[in-house]
Amino acid sequence: MVYSIGEFSKLTGLGIHTLRYYEHEGLIAPERNSGNRRCYSDKDLTWIYFIKRLKDTRMPIRETSHYAKLRAAGDSTLSERMEMLVQHRQALNEQIAQLQEHKIKLDDKIEFYRKEIERLHDVS
Repeated sequence: MVYSIGEFSKLTGLGIHTLRYYEHEGLIAPERNSGNRRCYSDKDLTWIYFIKRLKDTRMPIRETSHYAKLRAAGDSTLSERMEMLVQHRQALNEQIAQLQEHKIKLDDKIEFYRKEIERLHDVS
């Protein structure tokens, strides 16, 4: 299927300006029709969903852009792309561990308040 930039924007939830910015940064490279209008494909849709996932997991735009350039270079960069994702996964695992520790501390504080409220309620 072929999508205009407006259709692609609606499908991806990304604004037209964001899509143009991503193109400028080399993250995406939509085809152009005879009228020089951008034409997005289902392949572009799959790729943009992956870019969004990288963004959601806080991969910096500079790294995402580097990954996109490697991807565009072809299969000779498979190992380098895999290594980038392995390192990103490690950073993500560290973030998850830190968030879990924060959650434990919040749970402890909530439990403290629960007990204090219960204790004060029992005293009255």
